[in-house]
Amino acid sequence: MQSLNPDPKAKYTSIYGALKKIIQTEGFWRPLKGLNVMIAGAGPAHAMYFACYENMKRTLNDVFSHQGNSHLANGIAGSMATLLHDAVMNPAEVVKQRLQMYNSQYQSALSCIRTVWRTEGLGAFYRSYTTQLTMNIPFQSIHFITYEFLQEKVNPLRNYNPQSHIISGGLAGALAAAATTPLDVCKTLLNTQENMALSLANVNGRLTGMANAFRTVYQLNGLAGYFKGIHARIIYQMPSTAISWSVYEFFKYFLTKRQLENRTLY
Repeated sequence: MQSLNPDPKAKYTSIYGALKKIIQTEGFWRPLKGLNVMIAGAGPAHAMYFACYENMKRTLNDVFSHQGNSHLANGIAGSMATLLHDAVMNPAEVVKQRLQMYNSQYQSALSCIRTVWRTEGLGAFYRSYTTQLTMNIPFQSIHFITYEFLQEKVNPLRNYNPQSHIISGGLAGALAAAATTPLDVCKTLLNTQENMALSLANVNGRLTGMANAFRTVYQLNGLAGYFKGIHARIIYQMPSTAISWSVYEFFKYFLTKRQLENRTLY
């Protein structure tokens, strides 16, 4: 849906319509293309992400607010965690998006990695890294600040409460996703190097840099281009962040509880 100049066979007007058409024309398993590479990247990326966030949040809250929770500290901690997370996830995102493009030339994640490495070099996997950070730092700042704010309102004692974690995580993800959609459209263009769109925009060679991506999107689709796929992005991010927070908070509670029980025992 974020494609600036899609193949006539791959023009989608709604999320349901896109999903239905993809399955009909490209097969039942097509919407899961790139799943393996995302799973491989998500484990280590999220481990570093939450570990960095918790440590930075604790340290910065002591600096900014001796009395308790500081939204500024939470935002900065989220931004710092994003640097580590995106360093791992950016190459995985490049491979996933190239596999997912309509009529993709790549048959597997491994063949995509080999071809991109051989023809474009290592830099291709990080071509959109600065754009990814430009998108994800505000995304994660909004995400973490909103999550912590909602937790203060619905779970002021900060106990393990699955319902509050799911609601807060989902709403925080939705708000952050909507606010950063223009940056996501630009990131997708840099990752996919969409040939037909670049030809129409008279771009020779590879498109690099967020400023160039912004200009190209506006040149081809105007202001509306920056919000392509916004509904799909929100619907994707809401359950994603809700699941992420609820699973994380469960293991945090479970492991902390066991640690306290072991201390009491000995």
